[in-house]
Amino acid sequence: MSTITPHAVIAFAGAHRIASGQLALVALKAKELLDRNDAATVLIFDDITSEQVEVDFRGSAEQVLQRLSATAAAAVAAEHPAGANVQETARGPGRPKLGVVGREVTLLPRHWDWLNQQSGGASVALRKLVEEAKRRGEERDLVRKAQESAYRFMSAMAGNQVNFEEATRAFFAGDQLRFEELSEPWEIDIRDHARTLAARAFVSAE
Repeated sequence: MSTITPHAVIAFAGAHRIASGQLALVALKAKELLDRNDAATVLIFDDITSEQVEVDFRGSAEQVLQRLSATAAAAVAAEHPAGANVQETARGPGRPKLGVVGREVTLLPRHWDWLNQQSGGASVALRKLVEEAKRRGEERDLVRKAQESAYRFMSAMAGNQVNFEEATRAFFAGDQLRFEELSEPWEIDIRDHARTLAARAFVSAE
């Protein structure tokens, strides 16, 4: 469970969405509801990762905001400690001013033969191969992260909804139409947010 997030969040009380947007504003809405009904159960989710965001609702609204602000400041301080030194990378072969650095690469003769036959020579061919592999890896990561986010939310909020298991199987199979059909009977707010999250995975996989 996360205690702070740089992203927008969405809050649910039971099966109903009560607020979405920046954490401070959503926390105030949740606080208002809890002050009216202390038996209510409020869950707040990061809008990108769907990790649950922990908020301490004790005390007044001002105290809730103060704790959120202090937590955020502590997170920033931990990420950027005072006095941290940035070491310059030692210069080596290549064209450092252009961001090109030369390093040793060990390949078999047939690999060098193939690279040298490519347009622009071995260096250009290697850079193209690295960029293509990097792009494919990033695309796979986008799909994986979108799937994890959607499933994380559905597991927390839709686990008791009808057709949950069948819907999740359709989701991971990439069958958007089937997923939407099976999730149709779900509570409206849960269904709509689950579909929004799932759509990111479907789009990323295209």
